[in-house]
Amino acid sequence: MKSKIRILVAEDHLVARVGVSALINCQPDMEVVAEAVNGQQAVERFRKYLPDITLLDMRMPIMSGLEAAIKIRSEFPFARLIVLTSYGGDEDIRRALAAGVQAYLTKDVLRNELMRTIRTVNAGKTYLPEALAAALDANRYAPQLSEREIEVLELVARGLANKQIAYALKIAETTAKNHVKNILHKLSVQDRTQAATAAIQRGIIHL
Repeated sequence: MKSKIRILVAEDHLVARVGVSALINCQPDMEVVAEAVNGQQAVERFRKYLPDITLLDMRMPIMSGLEAAIKIRSEFPFARLIVLTSYGGDEDIRRALAAGVQAYLTKDVLRNELMRTIRTVNAGKTYLPEALAAALDANRYAPQLSEREIEVLELVARGLANKQIAYALKIAETTAKNHVKNILHKLSVQDRTQAATAAIQRGIIHL
């Protein structure tokens, strides 16, 4: 008899975690061998159970899903990881793929597609839904923001004025103003509100 695909589900929301686990355990060729409620626990449970597939939410307490993916892949280079998250921004996807994730799904995925993705990744292949691949491709050549610009952008999104940003980052107000100007240009937006909205949608920043 062929062995079942052994799965670790890492998700901090109880209802989502129980729901996904129930769906998986209904499949004749799959079983959930462990669950985790944060990224740190996901790493610990991975070490203990060595699952075939790990489903990771991107936003979890203590350690994020992305940090967990990086940690797991550093210790277990052949780990097969699938992101299952609410966030479908191109920067979120890009970071996850760079961390070694083999598939990226948003939580509105249909049950059949989720199961198909698990089997695909278990077979050693990668998968990215068409809509997410299009989002990634649409911004492939967009100018990248520097680390400092991202810091400024996070403060812009919190509603801080240039003077407040300058004080928070210990830089001159004119420097803060120039950073904001560069950010608007790189994101192809007209004002600070649009910049914050675009950055959150794309996963450049998270509040």
